[in-house]
Amino acid sequence: MSSYALVGDIGGTNARFALIDQQFDQEADAPLAGSDLHGVATLPCADYDNIDEAIRSYLKDHSIDGVAQASLAFACPVNKPDIVMTNNHWRFNKQAMRKSLGFERFAIVNDFTAMALGVSVVRQLGGDLLRQVGSVDEAAVSQSAPQLVIGPGTGLGVSALIKVNDQWLPLATEGGHTSFAPTTDHEVAMLKILLRKYGRVSIERLVSGSGLLNIYECHAELAGEPVRYHSPADVTAAALGTDRTPNPLALAALNHFCELLGRVAGDAVLTIGAFGGVYICGGIVPRIIDFFTASQFRAAFEDKGRMTHLLKATPTYVVMDGLAGLRGAAAALSNPFIRSDSQVQP
Repeated sequence: MSSYALVGDIGGTNARFALIDQQFDQEADAPLAGSDLHGVATLPCADYDNIDEAIRSYLKDHSIDGVAQASLAFACPVNKPDIVMTNNHWRFNKQAMRKSLGFERFAIVNDFTAMALGVSVVRQLGGDLLRQVGSVDEAAVSQSAPQLVIGPGTGLGVSALIKVNDQWLPLATEGGHTSFAPTTDHEVAMLKILLRKYGRVSIERLVSGSGLLNIYECHAELAGEPVRYHSPADVTAAALGTDRTPNPLALAALNHFCELLGRVAGDAVLTIGAFGGVYICGGIVPRIIDFFTASQFRAAFEDKGRMTHLLKATPTYVVMDGLAGLRGAAAALSNPFIRSDSQVQP
């Protein structure tokens, strides 16, 4: 068996793996768990029948015959004996998979539980891994107040960090599946379009990669214009005018996406009481960081009527570190609040 532990961040599209030293921060002077990742690699989920095939391929590529400990974060609920991915075809039984792969310890967490733990690592690492949006005075913010972690990617992940006895407790939620609440006549018209497509419409249907495409298609239909772009990447490129003059409908869609993310994040802050700060993760926002910073995100975030003063005092950050999920999976191995039933024992 290798002296490394395996960590993974499993999304709807890609599975990212890395190795960490097993002597993660069990002692006060040990390295911060997740601060040192080895052999980071990304595997497309579609290329493998299931998680075990992907793990064996990864370990083989790194000349490792097996590991005793693994911590994997999944973009789906993880509180049942069987893991069923929300946005890809992978599914398995925890106990059966642990035995198949020979893990002595197998920690399984929700991807945004891991992301929340990763944010706690990134905050300590500092540097250019975080970028503030807005100008809230950080010195005036309570360092013990709850913090929101939210991120659009393949879906919309939502978590939070709660300070308990000088340790951060990560919350596992499915907040991305709360209902979309239109606030303008234009959004009511969009909701009617999406109701025909989906039935119930969650906020994830708009604030995610596929959600950006939905927003654009709704804008096009309501404007009586043909749909010219057929992927989130194409909509983004057209909005930013990467190769040409920005397309007005794509630009409107991307602006609306940022506004909706601000509105949803503000709602979540009020719901959780996360006045210690908001950390925006995922693969979308860091790629459009300059556009995002200048967008209506912050204005929509603060626009909460009688509660606006609370949001104006809450800082918002974009996590620029693409390894935050892996760092959090590593931190889960030593976090005292990871529920024991999330660890599949022999």
